[in-house]
Parts: sequence; structure tokens; C-alpha cells
Amino acid sequence: MREARRLLIIAVILLSLSSVAHAQADLSPEVRDKIDKVAADALAKSGVPSASVAVVKDGKIVYLKAYGSARLEPNTPATSGMRYSIGSISKQFTAVAMLLLQEQGKLSLDDKVGKYIPDLTRANDVTIRQLLSHTSGYQDYWPQDYVMPMMLQPVTSAKILDMWARKPLDFDPGTKWQYSNTNYVIAGVIIEKVSGKPLLQFLKEKVFSPLGMASVANIDEKKLGDTDPTGYMRYALGPLRVAPKEGPGWLFAAGELAMTAEDLAKWNISIMDQKLLRPASYRELEREAQLNNGMGTRYGLGVSLATEAGHRAVSHGGEVSGFVSESIVFPDESR
Repeated sequence: MREARRLLIIAVILLSLSSVAHAQADLSPEVRDKIDKVAADALAKSGVPSASVAVVKDGKIVYLKAYGSARLEPNTPATSGMRYSIGSISKQFTAVAMLLLQEQGKLSLDDKVGKYIPDLTRANDVTIRQLLSHTSGYQDYWPQDYVMPMMLQPVTSAKILDMWARKPLDFDPGTKWQYSNTNYVIAGVIIEKVSGKPLLQFLKEKVFSPLGMASVANIDEKKLGDTDPTGYMRYALGPLRVAPKEGPGWLFAAGELAMTAEDLAKWNISIMDQKLLRPASYRELEREAQLNNGMGTRYGLGVSLATEAGHRAVSHGGEVSGFVSESIVFPDESR
């Protein structure tokens, strides 16, 4: 669930942008051909079996296409209706669940973690905001780019917290930025306590159903089915092989979602149109977290922040065993 990249084995590439064909109402055949060539070249150079791409222009999905083979044996062509694991892109959905609870008056981002889980290390010094912005100091339970043997076995969120959120912090809260999946497990537990519902049920009711995201699956419970792609991996220059599946519980709130490229594009459109949250909540989501010394982190709440070709970009990558993903939104370019 690292945001850092490794070998692209199966990718969901989500690009929400107007700059693909900025002056055109729709994508021209020439632009479509360019997208196809970029995707084909990427698969050929990397050895990736398949990829699924969604392109949004002027607030509408203008291109959906899948490339390559979703499974190698038997060989099965990828289709745009297949679901791919999105890994840590899931974190922004967890952050949005927290923002929705704040809108309901049930919590505040500036609440201390100790108000909800009092027995964690320095729980009365760490805020929810610091969890979501990776400035808390809690150690990452999954810094590796592979599935450790212990992670093939089931685990509970309580066990993850016991092993990683009750040891000394890596730094004082607010003094550094450090990517940590542990932060989001803590956040997920808080959401379930405050909402009184499982995280995925809350997200389905408040996010997925309102936006028509019908394909969303929880791969923390079980792997994708036979109608979806298989995840692959390779050792060095060796052949592709089926990637191991993480045990239940390891992806909770930090990387548990899978969906079609189309459904993730629907989510990206909702960010551009600001049609799910209040404007103040979108500002919170996209506001750069500041350290105690005033330095910026280039990270908001579950999203990375940057400027690309002069356009403000809100993005995140994701990685779970056998899958990597990327989602980029240019929120000011919806029209």
C-alpha cells in the first residue's frame, strides 16, 4: 500500500484532466490513437499484462478502454468493465468518510485520537488531522514493497494497532511527514466507532451509492473474482507469476478498495464538481498540511498535491499485491 512505485504489474490508470484535448468538445481520433499508443508502449516496455484507463474532459468521461490480458492462463482479454485494486487511492475515501462525520457534527479533525482510542501511544497529543495527513509519528506497519510472510495470515485492526500504534512514535506529532498505513487503520477504527457502522457500509451509503459507483468491492475480505483481473508479480527479470493475496484485515481503511476505472473517474468528477461534500470540506481535503515549523508537506488528507504543466493537481497512487494504480485530478479544469 505504499505510495512509492515498483514494477507495474497490473495498473489502473485514472487521468481526470482537460489538457488531453483542451480545445475539443470530445477526443479526436488522433488523441485516442495517442492514448492507445502510450498504453500499448507502457505494457510492452514493462511487461504489464493489462491496464484500464479512464479519461475525463470537461467534467465528463470521454474515454474508457482496457488493454492487454486480464489473465494469462487461460488468456483473457481485459475489458473496461473489470475491477482493479486501487490500493492506497482508498485512503482518500477514508479521509472523506471522516470529513462527512465532521459535517454531521460527530467529530472534528482537530479532535485528539485519545478521545476515541485512549490507549494508543501519545493518543492525547495526536489529532485526527495528523493521522490523515501522515504527520502523526505513528510507525508504518507496511513500509515494504512486498507481502511479508506474516501478512498472508488474517489480522485484525486491533492487532495492527497493538503492534504498531502502541510503540514509541517515530517523531513528535506535527514535526515531520512520513507515509504510514497505520494512520489510516487508526482512522478507520475511529470512523466505525463514531458512525456505528462498518467503514465500507458507511462509504457505500454516503459516497458510492450517491455517485453511482456500483462496481466497488472490498478486497480486504476476499480477492477479486474470476470475472476480474488476476494480479501478477515477478522477481527481477524472471517470468510473471500470480501474486500472493494479503490475508484478510491487512488492507483495512488504507487500501481495501477495488473498482472499475469508470467508477473511479466518477469519483474524480465529483471532486471537480464538488457535489458530495460541502465546499469547506473540499478545501480541507485539498489543503496542504503544514508542519509545526511552517514547512509544507505537499500532502492534504489522503491526497498528494502538486502543480503539473501549470495546473493544480490532486493525485494519489496505490499498490497492493499484484496491482498498482494512479489517479490524477485537475480540479480547476472541469470546465
